[in-house]
Amino acid sequence: SNFLLGNAQGHRGYPIVYCSDGFCELTGFTRTEVMQKNCTCGFLHGADTCEHVAQQIEKALEGREEYRAEVHFYKKNGVAFWCLLDIVPIKNEKGEMVLFLFSFKDITDTYGKGHHSSKREEDNRCRRKSSSHFREARKHGRTMLYQLTSHFSRGGKGDVNLSGTMVDKPSVPEYKVAAVQKSRFILLHYSVSKALWDWLILLATFYVAVTVPYNVSFSPHDDSIPASRSTIVSDILVEMLFITDIILNFRTTYVSQSGQVVYTARSICIHYVTTWFFVDLVAALPFDLLYAFNITVTSLVHLLKTVRLLRLLRLLQKLDRYSQYSAMVLTLLMSVFALLAHWMACIWYMIGRKEIETNETWEIGWLHELGKRLETPYINSTVGGPTVRSSYIAALYFTLSSLTSVGFGNVCANTDAEKIFSICTMLIGALMHAVVFGNVTAIIQRMYSRRSLYHTRMNDLKDFIRVHRLPQQLKQRMLEYFQTTWSVNNGIDANELLHDFPDELRADIAMHLNKDILQLPVFKGASRGCLRSLSLHIKTSFCVPGEYLIRQGDALHANYFVCSGSLEVLKDSMVLAILGKGDLIGSDLPGTEQVIKTNADVKALTYCDLQYISVRGLKEVLELYPEYANVFTTDIHNNLTYNLREGSQDEEGQVICDGFTN
Repeated sequence: SNFLLGNAQGHRGYPIVYCSDGFCELTGFTRTEVMQKNCTCGFLHGADTCEHVAQQIEKALEGREEYRAEVHFYKKNGVAFWCLLDIVPIKNEKGEMVLFLFSFKDITDTYGKGHHSSKREEDNRCRRKSSSHFREARKHGRTMLYQLTSHFSRGGKGDVNLSGTMVDKPSVPEYKVAAVQKSRFILLHYSVSKALWDWLILLATFYVAVTVPYNVSFSPHDDSIPASRSTIVSDILVEMLFITDIILNFRTTYVSQSGQVVYTARSICIHYVTTWFFVDLVAALPFDLLYAFNITVTSLVHLLKTVRLLRLLRLLQKLDRYSQYSAMVLTLLMSVFALLAHWMACIWYMIGRKEIETNETWEIGWLHELGKRLETPYINSTVGGPTVRSSYIAALYFTLSSLTSVGFGNVCANTDAEKIFSICTMLIGALMHAVVFGNVTAIIQRMYSRRSLYHTRMNDLKDFIRVHRLPQQLKQRMLEYFQTTWSVNNGIDANELLHDFPDELRADIAMHLNKDILQLPVFKGASRGCLRSLSLHIKTSFCVPGEYLIRQGDALHANYFVCSGSLEVLKDSMVLAILGKGDLIGSDLPGTEQVIKTNADVKALTYCDLQYISVRGLKEVLELYPEYANVFTTDIHNNLTYNLREGSQDEEGQVICDGFTN
């Protein structure tokens, strides 16, 4: 991983076009300090560096030959180390020598330990290893350019998936404030533990909504023996949960009408007592403890338990919290529809029972007809009839078919009371169609709205290409760029999204989004106000493989920071630099208002994510902060991985030539 790439086609020495992170860690130099220096590595030479070895390195470069040697190099801090240096020329597909691969291995710890053998044995050992080493080095050199892509993406954003990327969906939390002094016994209403408790209470509420109407309607009238009720344990457990919830509500924060979170225990108690305390207290009355202690009760106890359904009102209060989650709203709506059908089935069964017990025409009721079909008819008003299980299934079947359609007639209303109930059921069914299924349609459309927008824009792009008869190559570039940008930002325009936010908030958001580029050493001397102003001028750009970011001779409008991916700097088909994550390319700012012309092409090798700041915006900010402008002008030369300003290559070329001759 400790390697350099040098340009083998240079007319002024052999400038370094790429250096790995491992090389920077080994020597202590930064990439900007190494780039465009001569690859003879004169900056690593010191007092004990062998002059003969340095001449052999230059000779190998001139002859385009492979070379291996043990060299005494010096780090940036002056510390000496022994290095095993390998030089391997790299050819392109045309057989032309284009690059030199310099591989460095620190052998300081092992150097000298094997020198006790004779000179002849050492030469023979080196001669035997040389051929196999060079074969491996050639293979390494041929594959190095292809491996650079994975090297650049390591620690970055990784590969771009054209079919889409998983995006963390932002949620809108309830009102929160900065940390304040509060008692440790106060429970925050927006905490994770409170959210989990609310889900548990929600499930208990649904349990009550299902079991209470069923017990009221289908339990025998003489059911005063606890053993006859299999749900006695779960019912008592739910009552304990409701009682515990009342206690916790006395210690849970809430949001006042002014939008402030209230932490005071006294205010919390007064607020709860004046709002939901009475409803929660009635719903939590422990009726099931009467059965647990074998206390004889009347059938009215079953009816009193229906007050627990008031807990459903608390659900309506929290629906707005879940309204942003489409799948959650869809699940709740379908649950409400099924719950309504369950309630209607219980009422339908009670009507059938009352018709048999009190009406003279009970023999035409739906329960009696069901009993005759199941060969268990009623002998009189108290003897015979279908089982409770069969009766509930038939009642639920009738209510669901009536709510979703007009029924099928196999379970039908015969008496006046049953017909009136059927009419009400069909009216409620029409209302449920409008409310529930209308909302379901809207939710499903909202779930696929982003995908629909993607297909709409893609169709518009294809229509544009067809109308203007664009060539196939240009068409492919347009489609690939559109797919790439959509996969990265999911079709969201950040500038449009943040347009209505106040400047202070937009600056804070921009500071967070652009923190990588603002942490560059060139911005270290800028004040916080200067950084906030710079962040508002930073934009995002993307490049697909083979796409040119900058063309030689064009006006340079921005300085670019590579967030992920890799690019190459080309001039006359010659590689001048290979750029990766963390590199800064662009130009220093001239003293006059002259247009900055570029001296090379910049082409993407992989999918690239870039951030850039326009030259005009940079000048505006520097005019507002003149004390930082002088620092920026001095430091920008040391932070640019490659300077694209026309004429800068002459200055750097002179430096390279000087280093080569020395």
